[in-house]
Order: sequence, then structure tokens, then C-alpha cells
Amino acid sequence: MHLADLLTLGARPAAGLLLALTDRCPLACAHCSTASTMAAAQSPGEPFRRLVDSFEPDCRPELILMSGGEPLLRPGLVAELTASAARVGTGAALLSGMFFARGGAGLPPAVRRAVAGLAHFAASLDAQHEREVGRAEVFGALAAVLDLVPAVSLHITALPGAGPDPYVDGLVAEVRRRFGARVPMLVSAVRPTGRARGLLPAPTPGGGDPGPCEFAHWPLVDQDGTVLACTRQSLLRGGGPAHLVLGHAARDPWRTLSGRTLGDPLLRSVRTLGPIGTRRRHGPPAEPGCAPDACRNCLALTPATAARAAEGLGTPEGRRMERAVLALTAARAPRRLAVARGALPGYADLVELGWAG
Repeated sequence: MHLADLLTLGARPAAGLLLALTDRCPLACAHCSTASTMAAAQSPGEPFRRLVDSFEPDCRPELILMSGGEPLLRPGLVAELTASAARVGTGAALLSGMFFARGGAGLPPAVRRAVAGLAHFAASLDAQHEREVGRAEVFGALAAVLDLVPAVSLHITALPGAGPDPYVDGLVAEVRRRFGARVPMLVSAVRPTGRARGLLPAPTPGGGDPGPCEFAHWPLVDQDGTVLACTRQSLLRGGGPAHLVLGHAARDPWRTLSGRTLGDPLLRSVRTLGPIGTRRRHGPPAEPGCAPDACRNCLALTPATAARAAEGLGTPEGRRMERAVLALTAARAPRRLAVARGALPGYADLVELGWAG
């Protein structure tokens, strides 16, 4: 599955499932959004196995996307989940920090077995990662992965800024020289979460996107098995409003979780109107001076808001609007979908490298 196809699939509610298999990682990247260390939390794998085993031929996601921390610290679990998903036709993708490439010794046997069944392998590489794993080592390991996996990509982060980034420009040029169009790239701005808070100035209030939310399409299973409706997991650790906690992988099958994802009126509304639009139309009223921040507005939504949203979406106008927004979102080019999820516009076309369309 090409990166562009993965982005397109990401615009379809409940078409995929994100699995954060661990918070542990042997790297110490300064921009890590989850502040991962080798001492971080890691729960048993059984809730992940149980949930993926609950997929049915007529009720399954198209893709599972495994991340962390570093998911390849659990290569056996990765291989198990990939095989379990495949029995009903669900593909598997994975995002790795490439710790195993250090030293340039090639792919360890356990990693080779874990990635062999993937539909897509994504590697992180940027200025912060290069302080942990060298560029040449990552390229060597990525070349070996290309012999095993039908599609790969690089995920690159840069500090937010309006102009071109010389480091990113140089990295992109070297990737093109080494791999041609075989390795598309997603270049995104660093977000002020986890250890990255120390790299960035404090966020300024306001400036929230009033449009439909791009982070409420796929459920995310956090490392402890909690299933979140929002892929911004750092916002919800330690608890969150009811509409953003879908259940738990240890007890809820996919049929239940996907039904909640698709049917919850607040999730439907934030995918249609956005959190800001939902609050403006259905309440509760914003406090005086409250900044128009999408995430803060989403966290403030209440059961009373849900009742009003359900009523609004149940009208002929509401149903037409919901269908129209979903259709328009799904029809956007992958590069535009990438920008909506935080990619830097000047590099957005790189997600379509080598894509047949």
C-alpha cells in the first residue's frame, strides 16, 4: 500500500485502526512526541491480540497501523497481529524509528520476520533521529526492507516555519538519489508534545482550524489497551471526555468499537463541522475570551452537546451535510490530505512520489 493510498484511507472513518504497542524506545530523540524511554510503560500483548482476533470478514478495518514508542521492540507481537489481521483480509503497516539499523549489520532475524508480512513500512528520519541512528545506516536497512515489503516511506519532521528547510532539502535530495521514486516522504512540523515541548516555544492561543477534524477518523488503541477516538493520544492520557474514549481492547470487539466510531453523534459532528463548529452550533457556550482552539473545544463538549448534535444530524439537512463533507474529504488529493494532518505544504507533493494514482 503506497503512502498516498494510506493517506486516502485515513480519510474514511473506521477504515483503519492504530495500535500503539508500547511506550518504550531505545532512542532518545529530543522531539519524541511520546517522551518514550526504555523505562516507559508496556502492557501485555493480549488486549491487542484479542481485538485483532475479533475482526470478521464482514466487519473489519482495511488496515492496522502499528506504532509506539518503537513497535519493533515487540517483533513477535507485530508478526502475530499481522498474521491475525491477514486471515480476514486486513493489511498491516508499521512506523519505526529504525533503532535496529545502528551499526549497519543488516536486519536482525526477528525484525526480518516481523516486517515480511507488512503492506507498508514507514521509517522515521530527520535531524533528531540522525543523532541516534546515522543516515547511511537507515538507508542500508531501508534498502533491505524494500526487498521484503511492497511499499515503504520516510516520515520526516522539521521545526515549524514558513520557508524552506535546508536540512530537509538536503535529505530529500539524497533520498531521491538513492531510491528514486521508490520512497515517498511525509514531511511534517514537530508538534509541541512529549519531549518536543523543550524544542518549541509555548503555543499561542487561538489559530485553531474551524473545519472538520482530521484526527477522529480512526480509533487508536493506547499501550494500556484503552481505545481512543482521537489519534492525538497525548491529549487524552489520564482520562478524557466520554466521546473520546471508545472502550478497551480487552473487552470490546471491533464490531462494537467501529460502531461507536461511526455512530457517536459528537464524533460524527466533529468530522462534519469540526470541534469549533460543533460547539458554536450545539454548545456549550464558550467562556469569555476562550481561544478558538479545536482540541480545547473538543474536550469541552458534553453529553448535552451530543444530544443536540444527534438531533441536528438527524434532519434531512444534517444528513446531506454529513454525506457531502465525507465525500469531499475522501475526494481530496493525498497531498492535500497530508497538509490537513500537519504536513508542511512546501513538501506535500513528496507523499505522491511513485504513486500510480
